[in-house]
Amino acid sequence: MKHHKLSLLYSLLFCAVVSCEKPIIPGTEEKGNLTVSIMQIEQMPFGGGITRGAISQNCTRLNFAIYDSLGTRVRQINQVSNDKDFGTAGFQLSKGNYKVVVLAHSSNGNPTMTNYRKIQFKNDDGFTDTFLCYDSIEIADKPVSLPVSLTRIVSLCRFVISDTIPSHVSRMRFLYTGGSGAFDATTGLGCVNSKQSEFFAVEPGQAASTFDLYTFLKEDQGSLHLQATAYDAKDNVLNDREFDIPMKRRQISKVSGQFFNTSTSGLTVIIAFDPEWEGEQEINY
Repeated sequence: MKHHKLSLLYSLLFCAVVSCEKPIIPGTEEKGNLTVSIMQIEQMPFGGGITRGAISQNCTRLNFAIYDSLGTRVRQINQVSNDKDFGTAGFQLSKGNYKVVVLAHSSNGNPTMTNYRKIQFKNDDGFTDTFLCYDSIEIADKPVSLPVSLTRIVSLCRFVISDTIPSHVSRMRFLYTGGSGAFDATTGLGCVNSKQSEFFAVEPGQAASTFDLYTFLKEDQGSLHLQATAYDAKDNVLNDREFDIPMKRRQISKVSGQFFNTSTSGLTVIIAFDPEWEGEQEINY
C-alpha cells in the first residue's frame, strides 16, 4: 500500500513539473540566445530602433530565416503587421556559425525560403516593394542581439494608361519577362528566368490608371518584355499590346501613353527619380 502511495506521489510531482514547462516549437520561440531586431528600412533614419508602426508603413509582412554553415534552413519566423512583436524575432540556436536573412514586403503570402540563394515569390501572391538584409553571426556562450538594416532590392515598372478605361473593360493583366520572381539573398539580384503575371481590377470611366509591376533584375540594368491585356467580365480579350521597357536596379521605369486609343503612336518611358528610390534618367521614344 505504501509503495502505491509513493508511486502516485511521484506521478503527481512529475505532472506538476511538466505542466510548468513551456514547450519550444522550432521557428516560434519568443526568447532565446539570438534576438534579431529591425533598426532601419531603406531611407528611414537610425534612432536606436524604429517602431512597429513605422515598419508597417513600408511592409505588411516580415520573414526571418536562419541557415546553418551548410546552408540548411534551421529556423524561420513569419510575421504580419498586426503581430505584437512585429519587427523583432527570437531564436534558440546551438553554438555555431549561421546566416541570417530578413525580408520585408507586402505580398499576399510568404516566399519559399528553403534555399537562401533562391528565395522565390509566387505569381498568385503578387510582387511588391521588397527589402532585404543578409548577415552572418556566430553563436557562442553569450546571447547575441543583432540589429539589422533592410535595403530595397526590387525594380519597379510603373505603367500608366492616360486614356479613359472603356465601359466594357473589367480587368487588366500584365505578363512580363526579363526579370525574376526569385533572388539570391547574398546579392539581392534575380536568379531565375521568370514569367511574372499580375491581374488588376479596373473601373470603367477611370482616367490615368497606374499599375505598379515589381521584379528582381538579374543585373544592374536590363529590360522587361511586357504584354498588357484588357479583358471584359467574361475574360474575353479586348485589347492586347506589347512593350520593351528598359529597367535599372532599384529604380522606377515609368511607362505612360494612351493604351486604348490605338490611333495614337508613340510611348514615353521615364526612368524616374523618387526620393525613396535611386537615380534619374529620361528615355523618350
